[in-house]
This record gives sequence, C-alpha cells and structure tokens, in this order.
Amino acid sequence: MSKLTFFRQSGWLVIATGLGGIFFLAVHKPASKMPVEEYGLFTTLLQVLNQMSIPAVGLQTIFLQQTAKGESAEDRRQLAGAVRSVLKGTFVLWVICAAIVLFFQAHIVRVYDIKNPLALWATIGLGLTSLWTPVMSGMLQGRQDFIWLGINNILPAITRLLFIIIIVQLLHCEAAGATVAVLISSVMAMLLGAWKTYDLWSGEPAPFFWKPWLLRVLPLTLGMGASTLMFTFDMIAVRRFLPEGSGLYGAAGMIGRALMFLVAPMTTVMFPKIVQAAARAERSDVLAQALGATALLASGAALFCTFFGEVPLRVVQGAKFIGAAPLIPWFTWCMLPLTLSNVLVNNLMARERYAVVPWLVVVAVGYCSTLWFALRYQWFAPTHLHVIQTLGIFASLFLLICAWFTWKRPAAKTVPASAA
Repeated sequence: MSKLTFFRQSGWLVIATGLGGIFFLAVHKPASKMPVEEYGLFTTLLQVLNQMSIPAVGLQTIFLQQTAKGESAEDRRQLAGAVRSVLKGTFVLWVICAAIVLFFQAHIVRVYDIKNPLALWATIGLGLTSLWTPVMSGMLQGRQDFIWLGINNILPAITRLLFIIIIVQLLHCEAAGATVAVLISSVMAMLLGAWKTYDLWSGEPAPFFWKPWLLRVLPLTLGMGASTLMFTFDMIAVRRFLPEGSGLYGAAGMIGRALMFLVAPMTTVMFPKIVQAAARAERSDVLAQALGATALLASGAALFCTFFGEVPLRVVQGAKFIGAAPLIPWFTWCMLPLTLSNVLVNNLMARERYAVVPWLVVVAVGYCSTLWFALRYQWFAPTHLHVIQTLGIFASLFLLICAWFTWKRPAAKTVPASAA
C-alpha cells in the first residue's frame, strides 16, 4: 500500500468525519437553548452512551479483523455465523441490563437529577444500537469500504441535528428530547450499516462457538475499552458530585473531547491495514504516518484553543457558556496524551499484542477510583480544574505505558548449551 493510498483514504475519512463532527457539534447550538443544568445532563448522558459502547469497541475490532482476514467461502460462512449469534446474544444482554435499570430507576433519576425519565430510557435504547452498530461498522472497515464508512458518519449526524432542532428547539423537550433525537440518528446508522454489509452476514452461517470467540474479544474489549473509560468518566463524576456548574464543565468537555474525533480517521484507516500486514508478515509504516498526523493535528488544535478558547464556545454553545473558557486550554492539553495513546492502542490491538492490556486496565481503574473517591470524600477542595488535571496526569501515564509496549523489543530467545 502506497503512502498516497493511505492519505487519500484517510483524507476522505477526515472530510467525512469532519463533516460529521461539524454536524455533531452543531447539535450543541440548539441543545444549548435548554437550561444550563439540563444541558449538563444531556452531555452526561452522552458520556454514559460512550461507556455503554465499551463492549462494542471489542465487537467492532473483532469483526474488523475477521472481515479483513476472511477471503475464502468458509471464512465468509464463519463470519455470517458469528454476526448472527452475536446480535442475538447482545440482545439478551441488553434486555437483562434494561431490567436492572428499571429496578433502580427511582435511585438513578434522583441522584442524577433527571426530571424526565424518558431521557434515561432513550439512553437505554441507545445501549442496544451501541452494541449492534459497531458490528456493521467493523465489517465495513474490515473490507475497507471507506466510502460508505464515511457516509455513515455524515448522514446520522445530519439526522441528529435536524431532530434536535425539531424536538428541542421547537417543541422545548430539553434533555429528554435531545436524547431521543440521538436515538433516532443511531438507529439510522445501524440500519444503514446493516444494509451495506447484508451480503456478508446473510449467507449460510457456519456453527458458532462462544468460548474461543470470547477469549479473542475480551482482551480487545478491555484494551480499547480502557481508553474509552478514561475519555468519558470525568463528566459522570462531575454530574454526581459537582452538579453546580456541570453545564459549563460539559461545554468545555465537548470542545476538549473533539480532539479525539478530529483524529479518529487516522486509526480507522490504520487498523485494517496493520491487521493485513501482520497476517502476511509484511512490514508497514502506517503507524508512523498515523501517529505523526495525529500529533500534528491534535497539537495544532490544542494550541489554537490555548489562545482562542472562547471562539469554539461562542460558535458551538453560545455566549451563556463563555464562563467555561478558562477550562478549555487545560482540557485540550490534558486530552492530548489520551488522543496519541488511542493510536498506539489501536496498533497494539491490531497486532494482537495483548500484554499491554492489564496495565491499561490498571491505569484506567486507578484513574476512575482516584477521581470518584477524591470527589466523594473531598480529599481536597474539589474544583472542575482539579478534575481535568487528574485526567491529564493519568492520561500521561497511559501514554507512557502504550509507548513502552509499542517500541519495546521482545526478549531474545536463548539457545540451550546442549543445542549449540
């Protein structure tokens, strides 16, 4: 694969993801018309959605790998059997989780100050689409159908924006209406992906065996899910323990987290190419290209936000959120190491180098525990800035671990003296 091909495909996904990101960010313009604390709830529910997507990270990756490696008729039968079985299994899991939420509904609504339970149940509905959509996206990415992968970034974003304008701005349904709009757009993305991959999973299925499949998907889920947990946990903790001003924090967080979406196309193109290169024992410089482009784009965006942090706030959320401006430089620079880590994690998972996984999980769990207990028991006078700084410290440690496992050389095998 030539560098031109990589950057042409990445370029299209940058355009598609960029347009999708613009429409997704534009969602926050009409959404910001709701009361500030309702907006804080909406941004919190978006991060809950990202956390519910943690199992889906492994799902997308495993189906990406299986599609990228599958060339024979038997491979396609195995893929069809896996897709159908996983869709059924995740539906059963979703029903069980929904029943648990129903049991604890009163507690959840009270603790997180959810005025309309419809917001909670729309989020639960999003849980199912977050499990099924990555299965379809993984197949699209694995067959390197980047055209439709890009289109499926743009159309649901436009749909989300239109429905939020209708439901929130015109009908004044606040956080519940915004969450329903997100659900509608997510269903559209899932159906579009199912349509474009129908030929892959509609054929004659081979028998599916759960145990070996789970042994493959578990390290992928934990490794890539650790990054997602680091990326999303702060907003949930802030809403729980620092609810006053959570709307302003959510506004700053949306700008800071946009770094990840800005560079996501690099890893989207990189992953299947590394999978194929590893399967064929070929050398590839895709990691260097993706990491260099990510560092350049993300650093440039963070530098812009350092000097002009008010600009994205005024454009995306409006003047009433301008109080969040001092947090934005901190957010973007503390999010930068996590953004770079995401490239390295994708590379390690694509090469099936799973020794890094326990270390990533330890850092992610350590970060969540530290933040939760520090806020709950007020180890210090907690502020929103302390929350961001805690994220930056653990994100830097996360990056160092990823870098170590990426470039460390495997130990040389010793030859017994008797064999010499």
